[in-house]
Amino acid sequence: MEELAKHFNLPVEGLSFLPILVGMYVFLLAVIIGYLVISKVPPLLHTPLMSATNAISGISLVASIVTAGSAKPVSQVLGMLAVTAATINVVGGFLITDRMLRMFKKKDQIQ
Repeated sequence: MEELAKHFNLPVEGLSFLPILVGMYVFLLAVIIGYLVISKVPPLLHTPLMSATNAISGISLVASIVTAGSAKPVSQVLGMLAVTAATINVVGGFLITDRMLRMFKKKDQIQ
């Protein structure tokens, strides 16, 4: 960080906002690129895309369980909130995927 400050002739104390600014920049780019990519997906591919996002949500559920098992109380509370949110996301995703798959079945195949 000091080398960056010397390169741009900035005081080192003035760079405390830099990690937050970089994080916000990356988040904004991810939102824009994600929206552009998802909006271009044809309707036929929405079900496989939902299945892939359910798998990613499952990974985040495992990570939130690990976080909830921490020794620090703040981490336990945040981990439990993350477990709740990830569980709702996974279950909802599977319900929506199942509903979409039933739409592609013939009437006589539906139980």
